[in-house]
Amino acid sequence: MGEFTDKVSAAGNKIAGNVKEAVGKATDNDRLEAEGKAQQLKGTGQDVKGSVKGALGDKI
Repeated sequence: MGEFTDKVSAAGNKIAGNVKEAVGKATDNDRLEAEGKAQQLKGTGQDVKGSVKGALGDKI
């Protein structure tokens, strides 16, 4: 995947994770809240990966 694809996936995971975390907090569901936080971290990792690919010219 290229830089753009990684960054789009990252944005999707961050948004979905944020929603899951908020719903988990609102419904007092610790598991859902934790899943949301984990998904946001996954998105952050994908964002970093995309940035690295951009810096290296998508050659990794």
